[in-house]
Amino acid sequence: MNEKLVDLTEEQVEYINEQLYMYDREYIKYCLEGGVQIGIEMDGILVGGLNAYMSAFHILYVDTVFVAETYRRQGIGRKLICEMEQRAKEIGANMIRLDTFDWQGYEFYKSLGYEEVGHYYNEEDKFHEYFFVKRI
Repeated sequence: MNEKLVDLTEEQVEYINEQLYMYDREYIKYCLEGGVQIGIEMDGILVGGLNAYMSAFHILYVDTVFVAETYRRQGIGRKLICEMEQRAKEIGANMIRLDTFDWQGYEFYKSLGYEEVGHYYNEEDKFHEYFFVKRI
């Protein structure tokens, strides 16, 4: 049998993703769809936003949370997270998961009741990444 390492085409990536999806269907018997994409504007300018989507089971994965620097520590991030949690319940989520780097929102998420479930330290690049969940 000849084995060789290849760079995948877009079609091959799609095929591999579909194969994983089919395999996972043996274990994930239901699929929820939806997400939460919300922002906060001040005087017509977007100053913060959040993007999250349903993943396997009833888990909402938070992909992005951002508040412009001059608007931080004014409750905008908290408003975004609280609204996201409410909407997550409405679309059937019972858990939220997210990750953050040490210079981003570690203390912020802890203060909102998120439970740290793991982390690692990258010695070469000198950063920590933390993983959080919250049951809702």
